[in-house]
Amino acid sequence: MVDSAVEAAEVTLRVIEGNPEDTGRGIVHLDPVAFQYLQLHPGDVVRITNKKSTVARAVPLPPELVGTGLIQADGIVRGNAGVGIDEKVRVARVQTRPALSLVLAPVDTTRSFQRQEDLKLLAQSLVGLAVTAGDVVRVTPYGSRGQLFTVAGTAPAQSPVLVTKDTEVQILHADSTHEGSFHVTYEDIGGLDREVQRVREMVELPLKRPDLFARLGVEAPKGVLIYGPPGCGKTLIARAVATETQAHFIHVNGPEIIHKYYGESEARLREIFEEASRHAPSIIFLDEIDAIAPRRSVVVGDVEKRVVAQLLALMDGLVSRGEVVVIGATNVPEMVDPALRRPGRFDREMEIGVPNQKARLAILKIHSRGMPLAPDVDLEQLARITHGFVGADLEILCKEAGMNALRRILPDLNDGRTPSSNGAAREIQVTLADFRQAMKEVEPTARRELFAEKPAATWDQVGGLDRIKDLLRAAVQSPLQHPELSRHLGAPQPRGILLVGPSGTGKTLVANALAGEADVPFITIDRTLLLSKWVGESEKALREVFRKAKQSSPCILFFDDLDALAPIRGAAGVDQASERLVSQLLNEMDALDDELGVVVVAATNRPDLVDPALLRPGRFDLRVEFPMPNREARLDILRVHTRGRPLSPDVDLSQLADRTEGLSGSHIHTLCRRAAALAMAEFLERHGPAADRLYQECVIGPEHFQRALEELSER
Repeated sequence: MVDSAVEAAEVTLRVIEGNPEDTGRGIVHLDPVAFQYLQLHPGDVVRITNKKSTVARAVPLPPELVGTGLIQADGIVRGNAGVGIDEKVRVARVQTRPALSLVLAPVDTTRSFQRQEDLKLLAQSLVGLAVTAGDVVRVTPYGSRGQLFTVAGTAPAQSPVLVTKDTEVQILHADSTHEGSFHVTYEDIGGLDREVQRVREMVELPLKRPDLFARLGVEAPKGVLIYGPPGCGKTLIARAVATETQAHFIHVNGPEIIHKYYGESEARLREIFEEASRHAPSIIFLDEIDAIAPRRSVVVGDVEKRVVAQLLALMDGLVSRGEVVVIGATNVPEMVDPALRRPGRFDREMEIGVPNQKARLAILKIHSRGMPLAPDVDLEQLARITHGFVGADLEILCKEAGMNALRRILPDLNDGRTPSSNGAAREIQVTLADFRQAMKEVEPTARRELFAEKPAATWDQVGGLDRIKDLLRAAVQSPLQHPELSRHLGAPQPRGILLVGPSGTGKTLVANALAGEADVPFITIDRTLLLSKWVGESEKALREVFRKAKQSSPCILFFDDLDALAPIRGAAGVDQASERLVSQLLNEMDALDDELGVVVVAATNRPDLVDPALLRPGRFDLRVEFPMPNREARLDILRVHTRGRPLSPDVDLSQLADRTEGLSGSHIHTLCRRAAALAMAEFLERHGPAADRLYQECVIGPEHFQRALEELSER
């Protein structure tokens, strides 16, 4: 029993955002001072009161937060208490009783919960949760965001209850889907702490505390434009802000505004703003705003121009909007009309980029928190190797990994009624192998429009060139693999590396192996992909290449035959289009940030034809000369290209290295392949139909290398 004096004790604490891993678990973290004052033990239940009242289990905050007067609560607890972040709540210790029965009403009624297996899983997921009638609870087994239920009733009633393994769970069936079924809180957003904070300042504060702006004598911000690549979390942020502020939320997709009849598009826009004013405070979220308000200077249709003019008038007209905030989202901000982007309409613009490693880890934790992960799954390792993945890519990666695990146990499930199938379903785990298989199937958004690949080449496939390999390991591979150490020493990787040498000496292979060893994407750019007959299109294509490379960073951007892409400006035969492309390449190289991890590697066998401005330090910082292979290098190359091939015992690679003087690495590669082809043709001619059965007897002899060498010398 709890002493009545202790239960009557109460503290007031300020609410901060909860941990993503605690979402839906009914846990709050209290200031250790308040924890001791209320005489709590970890796991005790407390009552949290603001506009509404709810209960949750309490654990102390870390020791470094002693005396801060904070309570850390997730979005579910905050919603149940009717409180927002940075607001105050009253916290008191409370006595609970075991729940005999629990009646739940699903918030989203599109899913059926009639199967006995569903009810058992639901009851198991709720064990240990403290609830009161009217609370919303989240059950994570039903997807990464979970399934929401409202507690319609408890037995015993009139007091907080604790769900046990003996609690009977019942489900009520409603007729329609609740408008708040898509429930997103700040804990559902990973890796965007700074962006969420800025949006909260712009949107949440004016809606919740307009009196503060009146006191300051300034008008509250009325709009924010969010832009970034698809899948980075623009819509998710808007949804979370709407949930947290409990404001009326109107989601408008760009294309649904446009109507074929004259004046209907503008009327639809006016209706949206009028509805928002009636239900103020409100948030209007204009998704794909570039479709609603494109640049009037480039669009041909009259409808689009009228819609832009109407939107401008609504956002900054003679009539005040009141407590209505407009959030716009686009992935092509340059296509939005400039008049809309001035202060007074969209007061702030905010870019959401491709997440870095730390952000990817936070996102992976969110989307895998409801998954039964095997012990070998290392989310930090997955975050390191998922370069260029945005939030939507990481979500689908977790889904694909789950599907791979399901396919693995599908044969054991039988018809779903046998004991063995139920046991297999309960014991299913998602392994690291499932995630690695999923990575082969999920193409990151940032790399879909580029010829980006994960190179399979390694240093073992590069024969000779030991000095060059050591140089590139130290200059490029180490800074890419150890960015923290590189920043600590102030030794970033070179911005650009120029590989110079005769054809066939291994320049492209070395660039590929460098990307493979550093485990970063390898993006190959061909001049023919950039050239266009339209003025300005080639420069735009090159600008887009660098933009995508920055989104995929860290990565290696490879330009083969640089002399064709960047010839000397003013030289005979160089047209204006090529000169403009060179100027754009110079600008892009100068704009690269050392912290981005984008390394430009170019190869040429005619450095004298490359524009000199590109070769100065600060653009191509490192120039690597590739010589023709000497005897030791040729022997090493022969060993690489004969590795795994059945050689006759009398094949002497040392003697062959002496006889291939003057040949490049690509020549030696061709020599080995041709010798293998000659051996195969001879074996087929000798054995005929029995060749497939006797294939293990086929070997490459010195005579095959001799004939292949003679063919090469005749070319």
